[in-house]
Amino acid sequence: MTDNHNPFPGDGHAPSPPYAQAMPPLGAVGTPYDPSQAGPYAPGGYGPPPSPGPVRPRILWIVLAWVLFVVLLVVGVAGFARGLGSAVKDAASLATFATGESVSVRLDPKDRPAIYASAEQAADVSCKVEGAPGLDVRLTRPSGTQSITYDGTTWEMVFQIGAPAAGDYQVSCTGEGVKFGVGKELIGSVGKVVGGAVAMIALPTAGFLIAVVVTIVVLVRRAGARKRAMR
Repeated sequence: MTDNHNPFPGDGHAPSPPYAQAMPPLGAVGTPYDPSQAGPYAPGGYGPPPSPGPVRPRILWIVLAWVLFVVLLVVGVAGFARGLGSAVKDAASLATFATGESVSVRLDPKDRPAIYASAEQAADVSCKVEGAPGLDVRLTRPSGTQSITYDGTTWEMVFQIGAPAAGDYQVSCTGEGVKFGVGKELIGSVGKVVGGAVAMIALPTAGFLIAVVVTIVVLVRRAGARKRAMR
């Protein structure tokens, strides 16, 4: 007897729902997993944050800046000592002679020439300076006391020589138990002392300012780098 209500003769099963046909059968292999398509919360999306690296700029810059300051300080002090020593040496470079003798020396007004005397006790001295004919040389007593000590001998300036022009002059002096010398006024070498003093002040000051600025800049930038790393 034939069932006229069955639209699929010879099939004893009812048709599956439409969505069942779209599902893969059990045991079928699906699409392989692609890690590149995974989202931020997919497996493998977690991990430690990247290392921020060392903080810049380095502390080494501060160390180098203060080392520079120390070097400039040493150079400045050494320059002042050298200038002072050179000034004393210039003034003490005397053409010496004994009382009653005459010595030929070359004088230049710009060097501020002077006559020095050395004696164990006070003595009256007199000097004479002669140049080329027509040159009038004036000898004047210094307004203040100027003395230098060189090689264990103390010399006191007794006359300033007013040479009218550079040239060779004959100098003679007399004084009981007195040694004489022709040299330069100590004030004439003051330029070297001043130059050394300027170097002693300017170089360390410049080094100190550089060190302070570098220290501030490095510390501020390092603080900023740490804040950015913490974010």
